[in-house]
Amino acid sequence: MAEHDKQRHGLARGLTNYGDADFSLYLRRSFAKSMGYSAEMLARPIVGIAQSASGFNNCHRHFPELVAAVKRGVIAAGGLPLDFPTVSLGEVFLHPTSMMFRNLMAMDVEEMIRAQPMDAVVLIGACDKTVPALLMGATSADLPAVVLIGGPMLPMAHHGERLGACTDCRRFWAKYRAGEISARDIADIEGNLAATTGSCAVMGTASTMASIAEALGMTLPGTAAIPAVHADRLRAAEASGRRAVELVGTALRPSRIVTARSIENALRVLLAIGGSTNGLIHLTAIAGRAGVAVSLKRLNELSDATPILVDLKPTGQHYMSDLFAAGGIGAVLRELKPLLHLDCMTVTGETLGERLAGAAPWVDRDVVRPLAEPYQKQGGLAALSGSLAPNGAIIKRSAADPRLFEREGRAVVFASLDDLAARIDAPDLDVTADDFLVLQNAGPKSGYAMPEAGYLPIPAKLARAGVKDMVRISDARMSGTAYGTIVLHVSPEAAIGGPLALVRSGDRIKLSVARRRLDLLVDDAELVKRRAAHRPFAATPARGYARLYMQSVLQAELGCDFDFLRKA
Repeated sequence: MAEHDKQRHGLARGLTNYGDADFSLYLRRSFAKSMGYSAEMLARPIVGIAQSASGFNNCHRHFPELVAAVKRGVIAAGGLPLDFPTVSLGEVFLHPTSMMFRNLMAMDVEEMIRAQPMDAVVLIGACDKTVPALLMGATSADLPAVVLIGGPMLPMAHHGERLGACTDCRRFWAKYRAGEISARDIADIEGNLAATTGSCAVMGTASTMASIAEALGMTLPGTAAIPAVHADRLRAAEASGRRAVELVGTALRPSRIVTARSIENALRVLLAIGGSTNGLIHLTAIAGRAGVAVSLKRLNELSDATPILVDLKPTGQHYMSDLFAAGGIGAVLRELKPLLHLDCMTVTGETLGERLAGAAPWVDRDVVRPLAEPYQKQGGLAALSGSLAPNGAIIKRSAADPRLFEREGRAVVFASLDDLAARIDAPDLDVTADDFLVLQNAGPKSGYAMPEAGYLPIPAKLARAGVKDMVRISDARMSGTAYGTIVLHVSPEAAIGGPLALVRSGDRIKLSVARRRLDLLVDDAELVKRRAAHRPFAATPARGYARLYMQSVLQAELGCDFDFLRKA
């Protein structure tokens, strides 16, 4: 931003250049008045409201009400609220995957914050990729910013049990594939999994990223877990608008909040809540916008020293609404306090230590355990390396079967998602429960854009025989709502010739979670022959965003951001 723009505020920021600044401001005021604003209102500092509502995003259908509440807060505090749309990423409505468009949304957010005249911004998001995109764009734009989470949906009772997307949807679909429930049953369940507005009700990617945003200090305290339909969500929106006005003209920008130390705090929270594997990719991308590197070696060190304190699906039994009632992310932060960097600044102007000072409020210990009495002694995620994943891979051990952690198995390889769909349920598929299912060419540059396909289905004939889990390996991602012994984000990916591309059915693979290893047990001479025969999997598209994506997207260990968007 030009230095003279930093000295201006409101409508005078970032004037369109006609060669006459006074004319530019006069013209801008004229067109603003056509919207019915008075001169008094137009003289106020402007708070932009970046909102990602869309008819293709069920998680965000309550956003008009949130925007109205933010505006209330801004006006009450003496500002002028102006909302603007951003790209909206409805997780299940996008092809090939929402992950492909996260960076597009981040670019949209960054550029619109810069291009439009605003002194501060409130960023509203809920669904999986929207919150990281908002944080990435805001970190790069570095204007005073408050993130407002849309909130999780409420689980609702159905046939004597509560259901909430989407861990429950996977559980019932697995039963349907195994022949345990009928087509009529699954249709009935389909209509009851997502009964309110909001993001998934479990500790999936959306809830993980809401928790990370609060841990980073970019949201108001206590707002990550408020259900979408709760009145407190509207009060949080109003307070976010007020706080944005208070930030105008201050030095409290994302660059002071998103730092190496706050990123490490967020990693601790990610591990302690049993959060989504996607949270690691997104946090890495956010950190990259601040010039902070996230080391997989450091992740393992933190994971070994950070216990799981929260009992939410998919690793536990509760839902996000239960976490809200139990004390929210604040309860988790208070338990983690001895492990956190308490000097980190938050958007309130307080340090994290100041936020956590004083007497602790009531906490439901069925949902959030004390640090000394955790649900699991180690964090939810572990990073692997080895000959099959030289640059790393991830396993969500909190959602996996420990009996499968130290294994050697025969590879059953699927060369692509199309190959997987064609053969996984074939009666003559050569597979046993002790084999390792391997999916190739589902990474960032595969043409499939790293979908949440790492949750490979159990082959139908094994599912009908009662098999519930197997070792599954891929360069894909998986939903934070999923579970199983699943190795993801294998890097370098198969599509660009990583070792995963060289695996053949019948090869032996060794997994050791204890040693953090994933190795392909094939001799070097044979691998040299296979590598010589390898050809790139996907061609670069001829035009458009797909071409930009394929040319610029980085591997998983760098957050799958674009190479030209990371801060040096």
